[in-house]
Amino acid sequence: MKRNHPSLHRTSVLALCLLSLSGLFRPVAAQSSTPQPHVYEIHINSEINQTTQIYLSRGLGEAQSLGADAVLLHLNTYGGLLESADSMRTAILYSPIPVYVFIDNNAASAGALISLACKKIYMRRGASIGAATVVDGSGAELPDKYQSYMRSLMRSTAEAHGKDTLVRGQDTTFLWKRNPQIAEAMVDDRIAIPNLIDSGKTLTFTAEEALTWKYCDGIAESVEEVVTAYLGYPEYTLTGYRPSWLDSLRGFLLNPVLQSILILLIVGGIYFELQTPGVGFPLIASVIAAILYFSPLYVEGLAANWEILIFVLGIILVVLEIFVIPGFGVAGIGGMVLIVAGFVLALLNNMTFHFEGVSGAEVGGAFATVCAGMILGMASVFWLSNRIGARGLFRQVALNADLQDSVSAPSLAGLTGKEGVAATVLRPSGKVMIDGEWYDGISESGFVEKGAAVRAVRFENAQVYVEKV
Repeated sequence: MKRNHPSLHRTSVLALCLLSLSGLFRPVAAQSSTPQPHVYEIHINSEINQTTQIYLSRGLGEAQSLGADAVLLHLNTYGGLLESADSMRTAILYSPIPVYVFIDNNAASAGALISLACKKIYMRRGASIGAATVVDGSGAELPDKYQSYMRSLMRSTAEAHGKDTLVRGQDTTFLWKRNPQIAEAMVDDRIAIPNLIDSGKTLTFTAEEALTWKYCDGIAESVEEVVTAYLGYPEYTLTGYRPSWLDSLRGFLLNPVLQSILILLIVGGIYFELQTPGVGFPLIASVIAAILYFSPLYVEGLAANWEILIFVLGIILVVLEIFVIPGFGVAGIGGMVLIVAGFVLALLNNMTFHFEGVSGAEVGGAFATVCAGMILGMASVFWLSNRIGARGLFRQVALNADLQDSVSAPSLAGLTGKEGVAATVLRPSGKVMIDGEWYDGISESGFVEKGAAVRAVRFENAQVYVEKV
């Protein structure tokens, strides 16, 4: 019998092993495939406001963290706040992930601005886009300066998508992908475009009209049709943004009307606390209102530490002016300026002391919100000052016992018309001295220095109301 050579035996074994391994790996290689495209969907089906702004911001951030290939904005809105729409427009234009929009019925006013910022616009048959004139809460058109700003926003958003290059023989033509004049006509009824719209009418497109004038890139009846037919993803993974209750709460607290009310509570609470001894309900209400005002702004990255510090420093200066420094001078005025500055700066999306990315509309809106709250707060302070008690809003909790039957009431009532001096500074409450006796006094002439002559004008709730002589 012939013996096999050892080297030949080893070669055969090695060949068998390689064949076995190739058989094992072949099915795995066959089963491996390219990952499916990931589409991230964000629903905006309500008024454009701070809440929807948070939804979009959170959704874009989550889409980026998940590595999504595209973001699809599922939109159905009649419009909303211009400031929120402008912020959403900017976020879409500068998103590293392409953002597409599917208009499911309506994209009016602020919704039209948001749609124009998206890379592609798809509409359901029967949907509409346009009517972007700026109006107030009652539906009346605002002055032209607001319309001018909206026109520029619409025009610049359309221009941001650039131009197409058409080469015909020796001629090269550059055409806007989205005609800026059409975008402007959605705001201004004075613009006339041949074969499209006459002056005196604000432009609103149907789906078919938008498709004809390149303000729609396709008509679809569902998100699935948009993704498969237009985005070109026959197989895909769809993830949707699910807002949390905390997002909704932050959006509610960022509402300008509520922010004005919180400012009112902060100002009124501080004033009434300074008029009463100890720590009471006004201070607690003021602190809670300040927390509710600054907390959502801090979480959103709008209010920085130094902006909150400016507000606190303003409060300290006002308190020093009232209790330490006589009169009302630099400290008081400086404190009020810092308080207003802290409120306004907290509402602006600025980076430290740089305001390049802050628009005039954002500054005006923030200042209007703060001024409304401050004015309402001061008006409420003056209105409530003489009404807390039996006639006022707090008649159920305020002490309003009738002291006319007490022993000292007749003598106090007889002080009306008598003159005396301010025994302490009246801010506006303090002590007055009449006929050698000390009484609790309240000035109806504003701030009264210690030692100034005063006259009693009436007696109420065991206090003497005086005026400066």
